[in-house]
Amino acid sequence: MTRRLALVGLGPGDPDLVTAQAVRVLNEVDYFLVADKTEQHPGTADLIAMREAICARHVRKKWRLVTVPDPERDRTDPADYTGAVRTWHEARAVCWEQTLLDNPGDTAVLVWGDPALYDSSIRLAHRIVERGVVDVEVEIVPGLSSVQLLAARHGVVLNTIGGPITLTTGRRLLEDAASGDNMVVMLDGALTCRRLPDPAEWRIWWGANLGSAHEQLVAGHLDRVVDDIWARRTIAKRARGWVMDTYLLRRGGV
Repeated sequence: MTRRLALVGLGPGDPDLVTAQAVRVLNEVDYFLVADKTEQHPGTADLIAMREAICARHVRKKWRLVTVPDPERDRTDPADYTGAVRTWHEARAVCWEQTLLDNPGDTAVLVWGDPALYDSSIRLAHRIVERGVVDVEVEIVPGLSSVQLLAARHGVVLNTIGGPITLTTGRRLLEDAASGDNMVVMLDGALTCRRLPDPAEWRIWWGANLGSAHEQLVAGHLDRVVDDIWARRTIAKRARGWVMDTYLLRRGGV
C-alpha cells in the first residue's frame, strides 16, 4: 500500500507564518518526522521545540513527533564537496527509510522555510522512492522562506528595477560578487562578505533567527555595519549553540 510522504514547509519558525495548506496536511497525516541533530549539536533541541510549538498551535487532533538522528556531515571542506554532501544525503535517506519502516502510516516531514530552497528534504524523498524499499508518494507543501521574511522585515524589494538577483552561498560569494551586484546569501557561517575587497561599495540587509523570539536585524553600508553583524552573530550562536542567518547584498545599495 502506497503511503503519503509530505514535505511540509513550516516557514522560518513563527507559528503565525504557517500556511493554511500546511495546516491542512499536518491534520491529515498520522505522525511527523523531524531530523534530530542534538547529539552533535545539543543547542538544536530548540529547533525541535519550535516545531512542537507549531504542531501544538495548529494540529487539532492527537499528534506524534518522531525524531530521526541525523548523520554527521564531513565539514572539513573536502576537495570533493559535492561528493561529500551526496554521501551525507544517502546516509540521511537510509535513516529516514528505516524510520518509515518502523512507523507505519502517512507522515509529514517538518521542514524549516521552504523545502525547495537550500534544503535537502526533496532529494532525500526522491532517493527513498528510487531505493524502492518503502512505497511512498511524495507531496511537497511550500512554505514562507527566510529570504522572503528578510525582505519584509527590512522593507526592501529583493530585485532592482528590471534587474536580476543571484541566490548564492557563502562558499560561492566571492566568485559571484565578481560579476553580480545584487545577491541573497545563505549558508554563510563565516560571514564571507567580510572578505570582499570593496566593502564601501556594498549595502547589506542582514537577519538572523528570523521569525523567532531571538530575531536579529541589521542594515547599512557593509563597511560600517559588518563588525556589528559579526558580533551579533557570534553572541547569538554562543547563547543557543546555533544561528540561522541570511542577507541581501547589493552593490551601490539602490
